[in-house]
Amino acid sequence: MTRTTTLSAAALGLSLLALTACGGTAGSGAESTSAPASASAASGESAGYPLTMTHAMGETTLESQPQRVVALDPSYVDAALLLDAELVGYAEYRQDPEDPFADYLGDVSEESAEAVDVGTIAEPNLEQIAQLDPDVIVSAKVRQEALYPQLAKIAPTIFSESTGPTWKENVVLLGEALGKKEQAEQEVADYESRAKAVGEAILAVEPDATYSLLRFAGEDTARLYSSDSFIGEIMADMGIPRPEGAPDTTESIFVPLSQEQILDADAGLVMVSTWAPDGAEGDASREQEQRFTSNPLWDRFEGEVLPVDDETFVASVSIQGAHEVITQLAEQYGVDPQLP
Repeated sequence: MTRTTTLSAAALGLSLLALTACGGTAGSGAESTSAPASASAASGESAGYPLTMTHAMGETTLESQPQRVVALDPSYVDAALLLDAELVGYAEYRQDPEDPFADYLGDVSEESAEAVDVGTIAEPNLEQIAQLDPDVIVSAKVRQEALYPQLAKIAPTIFSESTGPTWKENVVLLGEALGKKEQAEQEVADYESRAKAVGEAILAVEPDATYSLLRFAGEDTARLYSSDSFIGEIMADMGIPRPEGAPDTTESIFVPLSQEQILDADAGLVMVSTWAPDGAEGDASREQEQRFTSNPLWDRFEGEVLPVDDETFVASVSIQGAHEVITQLAEQYGVDPQLP
């Protein structure tokens, strides 16, 4: 295909050197409450090309329909697979090189057979990305804002503002770039329909159902996830509320809770996750979990405490991850999971 910009390997090296000082301040991490990016096509809803899209970093023109996709955020890796895109590169987000894709995706070995690990989310390998000859690069401003100028020199690059709070909008954003906006919108609609159906079934057997999600991430305080978080939006789509008067915020995706405040997380169902990668960071999270759960206040929870998979319930921020959350909650409450 014809791209807005194409670099030879030599030109790339010079461009990267010249652009080292470019770019703004790096994003603040995976969990952000920024507003979703807006996407608009110069040719309207028909997804004709050339296609000019407005996104978090400005405007990008795609001269023809992209085929080869590099995704530098896990949610966009999932979205590319969801939309049957040709994923040629991805930022590493799991530490197991033998199993780089999340379990909730199922068997994606065929779809990802040609996909290449291009480094970590924080430090993707730009030369390696260029060697993959992508048609489009997709990620989020909170991930690699400072690298955007370099990435845009390699291929047309589309950034959303955030990943977590805008996960559904981001699927549509990528769908528009790929000429698959209708498919993306249908995937979102199908998820929302299933969430509503399973939520109604849960409330039919437990009309007073409420939830909270508490996470240990190796900090002094635990994280009580807010209504604006990934799990918060899933539960809202299911129609299951947080307890009345529970701590909440619109400024972040979680409220910090000290050990003395831990009962503020009480609910009909208290989901508990622990971010536990290998190494010192995971050790800190496990130590924090042990401190909190050994506190006498922990035994005073009135609701059911349910350990959940952190990768699925917190980190996935994708349609596939949300479907797995729904499946596990249906099992927890003993209702039909409404599987396709």
